[in-house]
Amino acid sequence: MKELFLDSSIKSSRSFTNTYSTSFSLGIRMLDKELHDPIYAIYGFVRVADEIVDTFHSQDKEKLIREFSDHTFESIKAGFSSNPILHSFQWVVNEFDIDHSYIEAFFNSMIMDLTKKSYDRKEYEEYIYGSAEVVGLMCLRVFCHPTPGLFDKLVEEARALGSAFQKINFLRDLKADYYEKGRMYFPSIGIDDFNEEKKKEIEKELREEFEVALRGIRKLPRSCKFGVYTAYLYYTELLRKISTKSAIEVKESRIRVSDPKKYLLLINSFLRFKLGLI
Repeated sequence: MKELFLDSSIKSSRSFTNTYSTSFSLGIRMLDKELHDPIYAIYGFVRVADEIVDTFHSQDKEKLIREFSDHTFESIKAGFSSNPILHSFQWVVNEFDIDHSYIEAFFNSMIMDLTKKSYDRKEYEEYIYGSAEVVGLMCLRVFCHPTPGLFDKLVEEARALGSAFQKINFLRDLKADYYEKGRMYFPSIGIDDFNEEKKKEIEKELREEFEVALRGIRKLPRSCKFGVYTAYLYYTELLRKISTKSAIEVKESRIRVSDPKKYLLLINSFLRFKLGLI
């Protein structure tokens, strides 16, 4: 039985997740029950860092994110933090032997969000690795914990899935990222350069990454396969919708999947999972 403070800390991470992302919370509930606590702990940690860099406008955000990074590694080393979000996260890192370099890369990308407004190809790949791929690798470490050796076999596929998810987010949030935050993530282009040709290049890249990712999803343990596959279907549906829009439409509106369609995707995922088709 977990100590009382750890149990309360994980509940804090769960509450934080539920408050900030109903869709992600739903995805966690599709995982087997024993995976809920560690994944809530990872997401709660990531969400705090995201909020610091995206919404704490009246604060010194760079100072806060660097302090949060210092406190994170201190808590991992000590095996304790009085901050409930960090206490639950250090438990996951230590319990599931998560590579500290993933956390360093994550914070590097958070700082890039504060200091960079445009990216070349190398910086773009570095940012995606730290902001998305490593989060997927942390989750994969949890998923593969009971199966020694499986993690190493699925690293490429997990990175492809995290990268594809992040690039879809970039496309979906293109307007808000540029006009509200002054950011343009796609490498070496400005908002005016985002045209049909560039859009099709990005979509081709995404289809290739989703193809690699699906190979990995098929090899995942049954305990997590349904939840991950459902997220995969949701994001590939977003890509399908984006591909039907013009570059101008993508720049001017936020593409979303309707709630009825989300439920259809969920049913489709469940049936394919139960029938052993994934």
